[in-house]
This record gives sequence, structure tokens and C-alpha cells, in this order.
Amino acid sequence: METKSQTIKFNIQQLNTWYGNVQSIKDLTIQVYANEIFTIIGPANSGKSTFLNSLNRLNDLTPGFKLDGTILLDNVDIYKHHDVESLRKRVGIVFALPTPLPLSIFDNIAYGPRMHGITNKSTLMGIVEKSLIESYLWDEVKDRLHTSAFNLSGGQQQRLCISRILAVNPEVILFDEPTSGLDPISTAKVEEAMLIFKKKYTIILVTNNVAQASRVGDRTAFFLMGKLIEVGDTKKIFTAPHEKQTEDYITGKFG
Repeated sequence: METKSQTIKFNIQQLNTWYGNVQSIKDLTIQVYANEIFTIIGPANSGKSTFLNSLNRLNDLTPGFKLDGTILLDNVDIYKHHDVESLRKRVGIVFALPTPLPLSIFDNIAYGPRMHGITNKSTLMGIVEKSLIESYLWDEVKDRLHTSAFNLSGGQQQRLCISRILAVNPEVILFDEPTSGLDPISTAKVEEAMLIFKKKYTIILVTNNVAQASRVGDRTAFFLMGKLIEVGDTKKIFTAPHEKQTEDYITGKFG
């Protein structure tokens, strides 16, 4: 897949991170373009999730976490010139396990807009409907919006969580193993949604499923033991990688 835009959305320079005395990311320099699906692959403990969480400062909540280097979003340093609330409105994250709120389907999605001051019922209904349509969930839940989100299947809950992020109009959506616990049909729906999303959003996907990365990624980065080994066009990474470590990982020789 070719990247349609070369506008840099995230520019990461010389990023190093630690949990206590253990370094988790080592001198990482990488760029993510606007409106691409940027996939990150690599074995466990390679720094993938740490990197993802750093992009909307979730690691701020982790005791003993330290970071140096620069992370620029639209050329603005997210640690020096962004408050966390406004950053997380622009950069949403979907986790491996669905995390619906103990509320109705409607209230799950309306939660974010309400937090940002939107109270008009018809406006909220429009946001909820639009978000559910974008996440391919509307037809499945439109007749039960005021029932508990916990009544949904796992795949539906994951798409609900995506809807909740879409409701606050993000610019970037981070996905951390979003389909690891889903069946193939639900996985296909999430992947289909991602391919549509990139027309409007920048997508960064951490996945242990190399087949998934090859299906949806425009560019792919391979992380190993906290280091960036290789990054490039997904098709080239999977058919003619430059580094033997990359080839060994995608062919299943380790990891």
C-alpha cells in the first residue's frame, strides 16, 4: 500500500524511556504520516506498547516511568506544550480488551462530548448515531441504545469503544492489539473500519498478528528489544526486508 500523504503527524526524535532502571525504548527516531495506517510489529517486551502509550501520555500514570527525547504532534511538543486533556481528545486509544463504561450504549458514546460541554439531546443523538455508523455498529444496536453496554458481545464492545473515541473528533487513533481477543468476523469488521478511518484519521496499530499488519498497514515498523530495527512500506517489509532480524520475525523463526 502506498502512503497518500507525506505530511508528518507525529515526529519522534531520540526517544528513550525507562521503567525504573530498566530501559524500554532506546534512541528511537521515527515519523508517522497523516492519514496512514502505521503498524508496529515485534515480539513481547520490544517497546511497542510503551511507544504507543507515550503518544498520548498514558505512561505519565506509571510509577517510576521516565522519558527523554522529543515527541512532536503537528510540530508541537506534547510534553512541553500540551495539557493532557486536550492531547487525549486529539489522540485516542483503543486497548486489547474492550473497556465499556458501566452505562448504556448511548451514554458510553455521549460521555466524552458531555465532558466537553455538549448537553443538547439532539446534538448528542447525532454524535452517537454518526459514531456508531462509522464503527459499523449502528445497525446492530440502534434499537437498544439505552440498554447496558455490557450486554454486547466482545466484538461489539470493542467497536463501541472505537465509537466512544470517534465521538470526540480525534485526529489520531492508537490501537493496541485491538483484535487479539476477537473472532475472525469481528476482527474483519475492525480492520475494515480502520481502512475507512484513514481517510479522516491517522491510525497507529500495534499488533502481534503479522498477517493483520500486512493486510491493513501502509507502513510497518519492526521493534526488537526496545530498538527500531526497520521501517518502510509494508509490502516491502513483508516481501523484501532489509534486515535479517525482520525476515526471521515475520517468517516465524522467533517471537
